[in-house]
Amino acid sequence: MGLFDALGALFTLTALFAYLNYQYVRLPTPIGVMLAGLLFSLGLLLVGGPAESWAQELVASVPFEEVLMQGMLAFLLFAGALHVNLDDLRRRWLSILTLATLGVLVSTFIVGSGVYYLAGWLGLELPYVYALLFGALISPTDPIAVLGLLKRAGVPKDLETLISGESLFNDGVGVVVFAVILSLADAHGGHAEASLAAVAAFFAQEALGGLALGLGLGLVAFYMLRRTDDYSVEVLITLALVSGGYALAAYLHTSGPLAMVVAGLLIGNHGRAFAMSERTREHLDTFWEMTDEILNALLFVLIGLEVLLVRYTPGYLELAALSVPLVLAARFLSVGLPIGLLRLVRPFAGYTVRLMTWGGLRGGISVALALGLPPGPERELILAMTYGVVVFSVLVQGLTIGRLARFAAGR
Repeated sequence: MGLFDALGALFTLTALFAYLNYQYVRLPTPIGVMLAGLLFSLGLLLVGGPAESWAQELVASVPFEEVLMQGMLAFLLFAGALHVNLDDLRRRWLSILTLATLGVLVSTFIVGSGVYYLAGWLGLELPYVYALLFGALISPTDPIAVLGLLKRAGVPKDLETLISGESLFNDGVGVVVFAVILSLADAHGGHAEASLAAVAAFFAQEALGGLALGLGLGLVAFYMLRRTDDYSVEVLITLALVSGGYALAAYLHTSGPLAMVVAGLLIGNHGRAFAMSERTREHLDTFWEMTDEILNALLFVLIGLEVLLVRYTPGYLELAALSVPLVLAARFLSVGLPIGLLRLVRPFAGYTVRLMTWGGLRGGISVALALGLPPGPERELILAMTYGVVVFSVLVQGLTIGRLARFAAGR
């Protein structure tokens, strides 16, 4: 199946699932279309025959890791950052920075160590460095899933800023940590040995380089927007900023996700206030909100369909099921420890750790990173665990975070 045919089928399925969800179920669109895609895939697996073969060919024709990590992610992160208030982030900068760095590292090692011992207990072979890879790809909360569902969850504003800010930045940090561990696994066949200086240099190039690139490109775009008074040209400038900026980040070996977050924050705050007319703001908001909604729907349908590629051999299902409480426990500790330290300098609501634990959703980025691993038994095992955690996260946590938020806030 050609790429255009596959995309045509994917858009058709997405529109159909979104329509059925709107007419009959009325779940949040990302959850509704993902659930529909998952049920559709499971139905095809049960029926088998030509229908299953067609669906597997469809999924194989759309390279999920490439489509998300080298395409959709740039637009989704920019669109998400565009509507985050920079003043709110500044007030919470220390908390967000701590959670996005220390929190990710703590969770990576807790999950990695836990999975390593659980795999051994179940008689499965998983080198420690690959267990850490799973920890790195599953620890960051997914901004695409988080931002889309927080809008509807009724989370208190201060906590919403903390969760959304953390998800925007820990995604980039998590991808960098994943890349560092993957390079160790590739170089040493699963036995990690590398100098601390080399790891620090790689991390600095990716993370700090991404932040600097996003700031520089955002300032260039801001200057161009300020000198233009034509909304169609201004929307085109933001498109060039996202697509060209992300490609440039890849060429310079810096973090594209972090660059897009910084650029989105700059344009969404200073650009909106000082470089756009009211008419341009309306058109820009409409364009990027529509882009965000459409790409989100496509992404979550793809996640639902990816079950066709997951292989659950003996022991895999058990480890995937055990990974869910392990990841939640790691999330609780990786949030609770930093928040406990930060309480020494500023107050937090009593429900902060509980809501941040349950509201830390995982999504397409984790699946994409797992699919991008080199072929082998470790990849299949990590993919099975990742898919299990993501499905639980989006369907169970995503559907209940609103109720938990209202209960915690006493509403």
